[in-house]
Amino acid sequence: MQEYGRSEFSMPEEQRQTTMAVDELQAIIQRCQILEEADFKGEDFNLFQVAGQKCLEDGYAAQLLEVIQNEKNKVIIKNMGWNLISPLVRCIFIYKKEDDKREHCLKILEKLAQLCNPKELFLGLLEQIEQTSGEQVCRTVLLLLQPLQTVLLKLQNKKAYSVGLSLAMIMNQLTPLPVPYTKQQIQEDKLGLCQCCNAVVDFTKPFVNEVVKNMEKSSEYYDMELKEELLKFCMKSLKYPLLTAQLEELEGIDEHPFRHFAAGIIDILWDIKELIPLVFLHCKSKNPEWENQEFADIEQKNTADSLACLSYLMVVQHFGIDCFPMVFSPSYLLQCNMTNIEVLLKRTEESILSKGLDLFESCLLRMEDNSLLHQYLEFRDFINVPQDLVKVMTLCPIEHLRKKSLNILQLYINKFDTEGKHTLFRCLLKTSNHAGVEGYVIKNIKDQIHLSLTACDNTWFIGHHLISLLDLVFLLPEGAETDLLQHSDKIMASLNLLRYLVIKDCESDNQTGVWTMIPRIEQNFLKPLHVGLNMSKAHYEAEIKNKKENKKEVQSPNTVCSVTVSGEKMPAMTTEMQLQVLHSALFTFDLIESVLARVEELIEVKIKAVMDENS
Repeated sequence: MQEYGRSEFSMPEEQRQTTMAVDELQAIIQRCQILEEADFKGEDFNLFQVAGQKCLEDGYAAQLLEVIQNEKNKVIIKNMGWNLISPLVRCIFIYKKEDDKREHCLKILEKLAQLCNPKELFLGLLEQIEQTSGEQVCRTVLLLLQPLQTVLLKLQNKKAYSVGLSLAMIMNQLTPLPVPYTKQQIQEDKLGLCQCCNAVVDFTKPFVNEVVKNMEKSSEYYDMELKEELLKFCMKSLKYPLLTAQLEELEGIDEHPFRHFAAGIIDILWDIKELIPLVFLHCKSKNPEWENQEFADIEQKNTADSLACLSYLMVVQHFGIDCFPMVFSPSYLLQCNMTNIEVLLKRTEESILSKGLDLFESCLLRMEDNSLLHQYLEFRDFINVPQDLVKVMTLCPIEHLRKKSLNILQLYINKFDTEGKHTLFRCLLKTSNHAGVEGYVIKNIKDQIHLSLTACDNTWFIGHHLISLLDLVFLLPEGAETDLLQHSDKIMASLNLLRYLVIKDCESDNQTGVWTMIPRIEQNFLKPLHVGLNMSKAHYEAEIKNKKENKKEVQSPNTVCSVTVSGEKMPAMTTEMQLQVLHSALFTFDLIESVLARVEELIEVKIKAVMDENS
């Protein structure tokens, strides 16, 4: 009977643990209830934190919630409650959504935001956000945004500073995360970045409204600090994630999260009256005065990236288009955006580079052909941008971007008046350092000459103006030593232009002035080309002969070897592959030689005909 009685009246182990965890908490609560707020000691804070954490970790959040909701404990929770943030967040992430314990933890978090000392809880929430990393970043930010907003709205002193600190901390934590780019990545939103970004915009709304109300009260004397903090947040958001994000509308996604985020950022800028100054007046946010020049350069680059993204959003994606003034000319809009275009075209990331091409194209499509005055080329950006475009055309590994950049270059050429085209051609011939680009420019020169001779009175592509261009066209950079294979595109385009000029422009008329410079062309271009062709053909024929002899000796067509041509070592290839390359080079030389012979024949015939007429 004695043993039976012990079993009947013994407390179950789980219940004993529950009682222990809650009793420890109740003990510290009762101890602190009799103390004045000023008498709380460090030991009290530590005991409360340990007891509260134990309740949470042992699964007794319901009992902890009762303690926090008890009106008698209000002063204690106000001073000590913020210590529970870290264990509270851990427990919320451990419990499943349908678990009642998780609901109790969420209610505790809500009550702490209402009851705790705002300053202490603010620091506790920020510390929790700062300490998170990797996959937990967005989950933590999403969880703490609402209590953080509640606390910030209660702050009386340094509210603007605290809002700015919160936004900066959140953005710093988000920035290392990869930005979803493909449709599938955006839909999955694996790390929660899309959802988190839009939640942060919602987080800022009461502070934006406060700035708007203050501006309505007084246009001159309202507090600028909160506005500046919101502006900094918008600038950071434009650089990350929007500069990298895919912002085209995607089929199957009703509300594109990054487009929604972009619209939110544009709305904030409009509400705080910063949108139009940023786009048109290039009024940048107030940058700190850095003693270290490296930091100043980084800040300047970040600002440039943000402004470039903002222009893309408005001009290409039409965000905030209702705010867009319709009084500016297309040429002025282009001028305003050239710096932004240059910033984007210097980047190598596909998502950013494509934005630069789209922005440039969109600005150009607003303009009529031949409407852009040549004086615009006096601005540095109008020369730098086509040079950057050439780099994309020749160096970018992404084929569709290379093709698009070529189309945009032609569009850019078409927009200039004739003097502008002339100046631009000179610039590209001098700076491109790429035979393919030079050949393309020479083709454009030929088209302009044709227009001048057949359709319009254009002095820039006939006479002495044209001759200054032709001096750059009919020139081998290293004379007879020029690598003809490397420069074959320019050489063929030059010969075709010369053939056109000789056929189209009679020596007696000499409208283009080409007949005046024939002796110079022969001296600087045709004769060195002859010599260079003979040298190149002899060199390649010798290489072919050597390869064939080596092939016979080795008796293996698949032997991998290397060969040096024009001073450069070719990639490792079989002998057969190398022979194909060498024969292809010879074919190019034969083609150049054929056109060269035809041009010289035409010149000779024309000169002979004039001499016969004169005699």
